[in-house]
Amino acid sequence: MAMSRLVASLMVTVAFALPRAGCAGSIEAQVRDSQGKPLADAAVYAIPAAGAPDARGKTVPIEQVDREFVPYVTVLQTGTVATFPNRDPIMHHVYSFSPAKSFEIKLYSGKSPMQVAFDKPGVVTLGCNIHDWMIGYVLVVPTPYFAKTDASGSARLRDVPAGGYEVRAWHPQQRAGAAPVALALEPGAARPVAFTLEVAPHRAKYKPPLDRLKY
Repeated sequence: MAMSRLVASLMVTVAFALPRAGCAGSIEAQVRDSQGKPLADAAVYAIPAAGAPDARGKTVPIEQVDREFVPYVTVLQTGTVATFPNRDPIMHHVYSFSPAKSFEIKLYSGKSPMQVAFDKPGVVTLGCNIHDWMIGYVLVVPTPYFAKTDASGSARLRDVPAGGYEVRAWHPQQRAGAAPVALALEPGAARPVAFTLEVAPHRAKYKPPLDRLKY
C-alpha cells in the first residue's frame, strides 16, 4: 500500500514537471526587403526575458555540396557544435576569421575531421581557402527559439514557452540591422511579427566547372 502511494506521488510529480503542450505558443514572422519583396534566408530569433536553456549536447552538420556551403545560412544557439562533412568529389579547406569564431579545417574530403563549438554569439562567415566563391554564414544566437525564412519570407518559431521576448531579424546581406520587437506570448497563442530589412543584392561569384578544378 505504501509503495502504491509512493508510485502515485511520483507520477503526479513527473506530470507537473513535464512541459504541457498548451503552455507553448508560436511566433509567426514575415520578413521583407525595402521594396516589399519576401526575403529568404533571414534568421528570426526570440530572446526570452527570463533567460534561455543551454544548448549542451546539440550537434548540427554544415555540408559542402556542389562546391557550396549547405545551408547557405545556419542559425545555431550558443554552445552548439557543428561538423563540416564534405560531400564533393574534391577537397575543401574550410575556415573562418570572424571574431565570434575563428577556426580552420585544412584540405579534406568526406567526414569532417573535427567538430567546432560555437561558444560566442555573433556572425561567423565561412569560406574555402581553395574555392573563393564558397561563402556561408553562421548566426550564433543566445536562445533556442529561432527559425529561418523560406522563399515566401515566412518563418515560424515553434514550441515557444509563454513569456516576454525580444524578437530580432538578421540577414547576411543586410545594410543595417532592424529594430527588435518586444512581445508577450500567451500560452497556446500564435503572435505575428514583421520586419523590413534593407539588403544589398546577393551576387554569386563565378563557379568553374568541376572538371576544371584540381582540388
